[in-house]
Amino acid sequence: MSQSSTIILVEDDIEIGELISKYLSKYEINVTVLRDGLTLDKLIETQTYDLIILDVNLPGEDGLSICRRIRSKHAIPIIFLTARSEDIDKILGLEMGADDYLVKPFNPRELLARIRAVLRRLEPNHSEFNLNNQQILTFSDWTVNLLTREVTSPEGIKISMTGGEFDLLYAFCESPNRIISRDQLITMTHGNLTGPYERSIDVLISRLRQKIEKDPKNPVFIKTVRAEGYIFSTQVSRK
Repeated sequence: MSQSSTIILVEDDIEIGELISKYLSKYEINVTVLRDGLTLDKLIETQTYDLIILDVNLPGEDGLSICRRIRSKHAIPIIFLTARSEDIDKILGLEMGADDYLVKPFNPRELLARIRAVLRRLEPNHSEFNLNNQQILTFSDWTVNLLTREVTSPEGIKISMTGGEFDLLYAFCESPNRIISRDQLITMTHGNLTGPYERSIDVLISRLRQKIEKDPKNPVFIKTVRAEGYIFSTQVSRK
């Protein structure tokens, strides 16, 4: 990250909130600590933030419900903090629209690394993939702008996408009509931070299908290849 970032931490434990805020401030990350989702709603409607760190186990409305509501209106990256380590809870978080998750207790350095990885993927000049100086990709009248990270439908509607969803679509556009394994997609969209958690990529693909397929249950673009992975079945052009 080339400049300071502003993030929101929603954490009801005051001590944990202060520790995280103090640690991240050493790395030019300005943290606003909140204790509930109601205040969060008000802030993101009036100010711009780079990322939200959201505790799942909040009193009252939990983090999963808050994430679902925020994601219905905003594409701001969300990282979950959770004391739950079961796979089903991680999957639920991803299905609600989270970009990443971290299980408590955690090392603050790992949280910092996760934050940097998510924000790095959103930078216009991010070079994780080879852009070849061609910033516009098209497929079946869809447009993917790699510089602004915008996706436009054939009807000219801009489709709101999370960082993970955009990176997944870009990964498919880079390798159309070729089978890509889950492990390959995990590496292309999350790097090595989240590990070989195959189900997470399935959830991300389900979310992407909801946005680009007319019938997500019978996809035309993103097809499943049993026991092998997925294939992006369309022609992709560069401008």
